[in-house]
Amino acid sequence: YDRLVVDSAKVDDMIRAVREVKNQDDPVGNVISKDTLENGLQITNKTAPFGTIMIIYESRPDVTIEAAVLAFKANNKILLKGGKEAHNSNEELVKCWHNSLKENGLEEDWIQYLKMDRATTQEFLRNPDQPLDLIVPRGGEKLIDFVKEHAKCAVLVSGRGNNFAYIAPDADMEKVIPVLVNAKTDKISGCNALDKILVDENHPQFEETLKTIEKVLSEKGVQIVASDKVIDHLETNDKIDSEDVWYEEFLAMKAAISSVKDLDDAIEFINKYSGGHSNIILTETQADAEKFMEQIDSAAVYHNASTRFTDGGQMGVGAELAISTDKLHHRGPLGLKQLVTNKYYVLGNGQVRK
Repeated sequence: YDRLVVDSAKVDDMIRAVREVKNQDDPVGNVISKDTLENGLQITNKTAPFGTIMIIYESRPDVTIEAAVLAFKANNKILLKGGKEAHNSNEELVKCWHNSLKENGLEEDWIQYLKMDRATTQEFLRNPDQPLDLIVPRGGEKLIDFVKEHAKCAVLVSGRGNNFAYIAPDADMEKVIPVLVNAKTDKISGCNALDKILVDENHPQFEETLKTIEKVLSEKGVQIVASDKVIDHLETNDKIDSEDVWYEEFLAMKAAISSVKDLDDAIEFINKYSGGHSNIILTETQADAEKFMEQIDSAAVYHNASTRFTDGGQMGVGAELAISTDKLHHRGPLGLKQLVTNKYYVLGNGQVRK
């Protein structure tokens, strides 16, 4: 429900995002590098629009506003393919865009809303009837796999969350508890919400730490599920009975708890199961924090802080198209500056290569 609702607060957020993007510098035509070769060639590398960006998203009508304003500001056309569950809201929001474009003497096709079912979308991805330069699927793994399978152009993945926290033996519980509570309960529908908690077996208060985490989260309404390694130390009877749980993004008031042998075990476990979005280490040992942050393969890594900060606004990027979990062409919040590519401008006077 939280992802679908369009209330006054959501509308205010949309307006704020548009104004924020409007006030940012134009990302197109900025000089990345400039050089003059010995033969006199002047070579300038500048930022340039992608062309046409398609975003496929589930729920979240606010994406209809934020995605369009970002793409438009970066001189891109945008094709919006929203989910059927938010169809009516998306149509009304696109009408607002088209009215604004017409009022300013611009063609409506700068911002297009695609009314397609699954089969039509599949065919469009395979054989688009207009230029298509980049696709950003924003949703669950089934959606992402569907787009990757059928798309004929570049795909930039905004993947699942399924974020982990590792509690080291020297973790400060005065930091651990508020970080876990915030990361898990602040916004369960967010892709930056926490789902999994791993406690180091070498923690001097191992059982007490497990019990404290369970008690605090349970009091906040979080359902605790536990591995066979730790369930005997906890009140819960909900045992994790399938490896699939470790791959799952919950999007619910639910957290899975287990233990790991040491830091290396935690790193290996998280890299195997997490969505590559945001992961935390809670420790007072700087060297351990640095090792974790270097070796965890995710868009954002945290030391003693909540995953909820993986957000364009919080990270100083501003409004975002999505949070990319891909390594190309950008990982993390996709803001205005990330919605451009580059182009080389080479000025000569008859030079030929010898």
